[in-house]
Amino acid sequence: MTIRSIHLVTGVAVALLFGVALSASGETVTQAVNVLGLFREGKAEFHLGTSKDLNDPPSEIFKMQDGMLHVSGRGYGYMATKQSFENYHLVLEFKWGPNTWGNRKTHTRDNGILYHATGPHGAVGKTWPASYEANIIQGGMGDFLVLSGKTPDGTPVAYSAVCEFVLDRDKEKCWKKGQPRQKLTSGRVNWEKRDVDWKDTLDFRGKDDLDAPVGEWNRLEVIARGNTVVHVFNGQVVNEAFELFPCAGKVCIQTEGAEMVVRRFELLPLDTFKEPWPPVASGAGSK
Repeated sequence: MTIRSIHLVTGVAVALLFGVALSASGETVTQAVNVLGLFREGKAEFHLGTSKDLNDPPSEIFKMQDGMLHVSGRGYGYMATKQSFENYHLVLEFKWGPNTWGNRKTHTRDNGILYHATGPHGAVGKTWPASYEANIIQGGMGDFLVLSGKTPDGTPVAYSAVCEFVLDRDKEKCWKKGQPRQKLTSGRVNWEKRDVDWKDTLDFRGKDDLDAPVGEWNRLEVIARGNTVVHVFNGQVVNEAFELFPCAGKVCIQTEGAEMVVRRFELLPLDTFKEPWPPVASGAGSK
């Protein structure tokens, strides 16, 4: 998600997903949860905002085809689990489709995983739930975002996390393990090697980016353990945060103007996932 996209959309509810509680407890994952299976069984919910350029219905944006989830990107919003979870190892394997749409047609391909989502619908930009985000955007895979918001009556839906980071040339926060820990209640911590000259242009690629080419597979992992989280992208730790509050909630996959295909979306018990991911140079992004 780009910070700009938080403000891009003026939202209306498609379905009421979340209660008004500002903290949450969830089910600890003790056996594999196939999120794609939940979708097939009707155990997922949807919310879309209203935009000037993309307004397809959820049934046209999120579709199962050949056992995989196809996200058309023709809208701004998300698919969410109905249930709240905590203490899990999330595994998402995805590739970009060829299409980008609307106001983002010439911008970086963009999506994200929202996790520990609580509070009311549209608490952030009238489109997203209050949550944390593991960013899926060209040049910023695994960026960590804190998305605090407000209820319709103005009550804060407050999120916070403690992060280790340094400031780059442009004063943007970049994850750096071992740096002094600082508390965040909003905003983004870039992955450690995000290109300082990043531009929101289609198919941007920084010199250290780990992304597979468009049309080839990537893996994003979110390891949520108690009040900590680690983001792993294509086998490399790219971000980390501590003292998350809240530290349980629903899990969502976004739609933000770019086509995506998902072949795997699971929540696994902690310390059970051992599958390696080879570097892109040796074929990680296999078709």
